[in-house]
Amino acid sequence: MFPVLIGTVFIAGIVGYAVEKTGFTNNGYLPSIIICIGGAFLAYFLKLMFGIGLNPPGVNAIVSSLGALIIVPTHWRRR
Repeated sequence: MFPVLIGTVFIAGIVGYAVEKTGFTNNGYLPSIIICIGGAFLAYFLKLMFGIGLNPPGVNAIVSSLGALIIVPTHWRRR
């Protein structure tokens, strides 16, 4: 259980960095990574407690990270 959690956080961090590097979002590197890790934690605990989610943990981490970046519109905030 613990290695899956560490892998989820690692994959979410990579997804957050990659999405920001490609220009999909304009949040900044750290906010994108934090948003992705938060979404991956949420999906991990939903899978653990209720069984809701995709079966492979890596795919679950990638999909939930991208979903969190789409749901949280921090690029619309005022500067």
